[in-house]
Amino acid sequence: MGLLWVTRVEAAVPAVPGATYVGSDTCKGCHEDQFKKMDPTLHARVLGEQGRTALQKQSCESCHGPGSKHMEDQANPAFNIRFGPKSQQSVADQNAACLQCHQRGKRAFWEGSQHDGRDVSCTTCHSIKAPQSPRAQLKAPSQVELCRQCHAVFTAQQMSWSHMPLRENNWPYTTVDRQKRLECSSCHNVHGTVTEKLIPESSVNELCYRCHMDKRGPFLWEHAPVRETCLNCHKPHGSNNIRLLRIREPRLCQQCHNENRHPSTAFARTPTADPETDRRILGRSCALCHNNIHGSNHPSGFAFTR
Repeated sequence: MGLLWVTRVEAAVPAVPGATYVGSDTCKGCHEDQFKKMDPTLHARVLGEQGRTALQKQSCESCHGPGSKHMEDQANPAFNIRFGPKSQQSVADQNAACLQCHQRGKRAFWEGSQHDGRDVSCTTCHSIKAPQSPRAQLKAPSQVELCRQCHAVFTAQQMSWSHMPLRENNWPYTTVDRQKRLECSSCHNVHGTVTEKLIPESSVNELCYRCHMDKRGPFLWEHAPVRETCLNCHKPHGSNNIRLLRIREPRLCQQCHNENRHPSTAFARTPTADPETDRRILGRSCALCHNNIHGSNHPSGFAFTR
């Protein structure tokens, strides 16, 4: 077994050669309207006179870079860092300003993540001057509304009648936000993970077990598709079938189990269709009998009927 060595490079604001800090009062001379927006924000407190970070008292220049060159040639956009889709700087340079402070914890794997690889900038989702959410300074009133702006497929799935309670935003049982509501970040770390689909666990099943502990096992009798991944049977964002099933029963089960034979019928082991099968099975649910389909600890539970 080999070892994986990970070397982190600390992010920093791309420096303008020869530029020096001029102080926020100088910036205020031209950008007084921006000061009014910024003054009541968290960043203004953290980066201002009372701040306790390495960027203390640099205020505007903490993010926009030292401003002396900008003062000499204010029409040249290369002399300070601007944010947003109209910026002359690359997304990587814009994000580097934020990563000076925000590169630990849940953001430790941002570099190389799916969103980073698609040139998503921090300001695509966050607004430090005019946030619409009570926390995380989002550009939308909630995580769900923000994520829906790009993830239209999942938005459509959430419109299905069987869906995760993201629409209602009042699910009281899982990790969720401070108001005990289910959010996209309950299952995904949008800033990056070491696993696919941005899930903060080693597998999809481990993620689902956070809430569905009774399905974890280990069981005396294991159901192989269940152990492989919950996604074999369920669509977590929404489905038109009960219990978020990918396909309604019995067709879901018949993807693996031959629909022409059943052990309870007289001709179960013949390759031809048993005429009694339709009467016994079609239009009904396999789970009527096999009701411990996630696994069983009963000595006679090999068929998951008990």
